[in-house]
Amino acid sequence: MGQSQTKVAGGIAGGGSGGGSDPPPCGYGAGSQASSSSNQPCPVDLGPSTSSSSSSSSSQAPPAVYNVYNQRIDAQGKQQKSEAEKRKESNFRSIWNFGWGGGSGAIDSKNNMPLEANQQPSVGQLKPLSVDREPSTIPKGGTESTWTYPSPQMFFNALNRKGKADGVDEEDMENVIFFHNGMNERTWEMVKRWEALHHAEYDEKNQPKLSRFLGRPHDLSPMARVRSLFYGDVPFDRHDWYVDRNGEEVRYVIDFYFDEEKAGTMEAFEVQARPALDSFTSCLDRVKMNIYVTCAQYGLPCPISGQPGHIGKEGANAGER
Repeated sequence: MGQSQTKVAGGIAGGGSGGGSDPPPCGYGAGSQASSSSNQPCPVDLGPSTSSSSSSSSSQAPPAVYNVYNQRIDAQGKQQKSEAEKRKESNFRSIWNFGWGGGSGAIDSKNNMPLEANQQPSVGQLKPLSVDREPSTIPKGGTESTWTYPSPQMFFNALNRKGKADGVDEEDMENVIFFHNGMNERTWEMVKRWEALHHAEYDEKNQPKLSRFLGRPHDLSPMARVRSLFYGDVPFDRHDWYVDRNGEEVRYVIDFYFDEEKAGTMEAFEVQARPALDSFTSCLDRVKMNIYVTCAQYGLPCPISGQPGHIGKEGANAGER
């Protein structure tokens, strides 16, 4: 899926903070029902919902569909591309078509990324790499399918294109892909935990989907900036994920950290995921999640459902700001 900067140091490892198997707060994922003291289910329970869901109007326009480069690829999006954008793409073509661009070598002017997935060997590549791509479990917005992860060859090409391939050998790529995919799956689980706060807006046929995402490795989020002041560590990558919440696009900020002291272990990677503070609803979600997580950490009942609280590391991570 995303082609982010990769850490390879003394053996590569993956995972996020919160890989524990302890049950999350308020019976999340266990399908537990609200206690008799409340008519509402716990807002962080992804089990069968007892609330009525809001349905979108049949007259709504079909949702937009994006590729891994944050480019809109549905019919309406293609019609909106201007002649000026097409001219800009042709201007970049000669710059990037050195074995890294792939396909026609055309570049999208919006993000300077190839329009077509590149499965061709990079310049100077010593050994062949697999071009097989694994499907994710992350639903893709505007479709009935899921996102597909990049192949080892695609990822290696992306590292070369971005100048991040120093110290990375072809032999590393299978492990890089394995842990890259694992981090994305864990991130989606964290996003679903936040989206469970809006369970009443979904039903079994209408669940959260990832519409698109954008890599922002050089942009520190506010939380990352504050954390760097107190602890000195900065994320090695950042993504913005845009989630389709029953027709509404909601932005999430994802920070990826790497602990050099834990290189070679499953705890080497830490993932921080939370809704961006660009709406009142997202701000309120941050407050709610901190309350639920705090109650669960101290064994207090859920404020909404009255269920006994219990939380593991991943649940605690979901409530961090």
